[in-house]
Amino acid sequence: MNESWFDSSRPEFTRREFLRRMGAASAFTLAGGAPLLRAEEKIDQPPARADACILLWMAGGMAAAETFDPKPYVPFEVGTPVEKIFSTFPAMDSSVDGLKISAGLPEIAKIMDRGTLIRSHVQPDLGSILHSRHQYHWHTGYVPPQTVAAPHIGAWMAKVLGSRNEVMPPFINIGQRLEGIGESEEMKAFTTGGFFGSEFAPFNLPYPEKAAEAVRPPEGMGPDRFGRRYRALQDMLKNSPKGEGLSDFHQESMLRSLDAAHRLLGSPKRKAFDLAAEDPDTLKDYDTGRFGRGCLLARRLVEEGARFVEVSTEYIPFKHWDTHENGHKTYERLHAEVDGPVARLIRDLEERGMLDRTLVIIASEFSRDMMMEGAPGSNAKDQSRAKTDVIQDIKQYGLHRHFTGGSSVVMFGGGIKKGQVYGKTSDERPCVTTENPVSIEDLHATIFTAMGISPKTVFDIERRPFYATKDGKGNPVMDLFA
Repeated sequence: MNESWFDSSRPEFTRREFLRRMGAASAFTLAGGAPLLRAEEKIDQPPARADACILLWMAGGMAAAETFDPKPYVPFEVGTPVEKIFSTFPAMDSSVDGLKISAGLPEIAKIMDRGTLIRSHVQPDLGSILHSRHQYHWHTGYVPPQTVAAPHIGAWMAKVLGSRNEVMPPFINIGQRLEGIGESEEMKAFTTGGFFGSEFAPFNLPYPEKAAEAVRPPEGMGPDRFGRRYRALQDMLKNSPKGEGLSDFHQESMLRSLDAAHRLLGSPKRKAFDLAAEDPDTLKDYDTGRFGRGCLLARRLVEEGARFVEVSTEYIPFKHWDTHENGHKTYERLHAEVDGPVARLIRDLEERGMLDRTLVIIASEFSRDMMMEGAPGSNAKDQSRAKTDVIQDIKQYGLHRHFTGGSSVVMFGGGIKKGQVYGKTSDERPCVTTENPVSIEDLHATIFTAMGISPKTVFDIERRPFYATKDGKGNPVMDLFA
């Protein structure tokens, strides 16, 4: 990584500059050749504890103190000093003795004995806090921008492990629109196959209830007509002039992705995308919104052979978990949207005998705090819209500032211990990690290890090594495994 390429302290470093450089990096990569696994690196891949991975992404910065790491509860009252507010929900018991999580998540509380709660996940101070940059870092393991297009962790699994089923896309992204929202170009920068090519890019399904339409040929287009159009597109790619942006490798990768799409459209496996085929009583439990329906779709797709599925609450600036004001009321809604579906997903996987071989992760790009932006010592700009010293209105009640000093991750299945709490944050502000910090590199190393991928797996890209975890230095947290 060229560290000098990004310096957020420079006043001219704007979001436009970030996008310009990311676009240049992508073009540079697409003009290159195939990534080559380093044969001279004799890397022993760990035994796979899981065959599939589901990432439940709480996009926008899920506050640990309002979900999985409750702190002293202070009820809403006009005149309360903001510095006294840590959690705006009381704590409630869970199925693990002594483990409490936030009220509002009663169904998740009942399944905490199936997994491990990490309370000590930490993120670096990147100089300024933009959700898209921190999400890029979390999803790829690399700080943007890069001189090559870094693959999403789902693309790593698709590339190294391959498909579990030849017609099912190995990497599927559910619930996140990439068009028509704020920071859409930044989201596209990491929601890709990166230098691995198009065939390892995500199959994007922003609306899970419409997923069946995405794998159905257009109305009125029979198999013969569709086949002719498919072959014409193949010929167009094969015969496109050289030097127009796509290397031979990337043209071939795009053709292979088209082949995979064509197989899926003609396969009975595409029924897995149709939520209408689900039992109505089951669908009702998941039907809390797009995220809930996405959890059901993820279960159906993993059942039929998907390798990696991400389900997002969707990142839109100042929406959902991105609570710069009115945090408490927003979290009341979010609790209701995620609680039942997450718990039902874990129970469904368990009842089907799939949980042991499916790694399920609940995570977010960082946490939140009422008083502090970033972490102690950070010079990050305060972006709260509810600045006040004393609570005067319900809009000011909640956790409005980005906090990178300590956040929560929950992991189920995939060889992970059951009923464990790992790490700790301070009960006094600043609520930073005080025991067993887990960095993004080490968390990724743990995820990859569960899936049977060495964190030191390395490919040569443009004559430079590129590792599954940054510089190959991620270390799995073995205490998380049973």
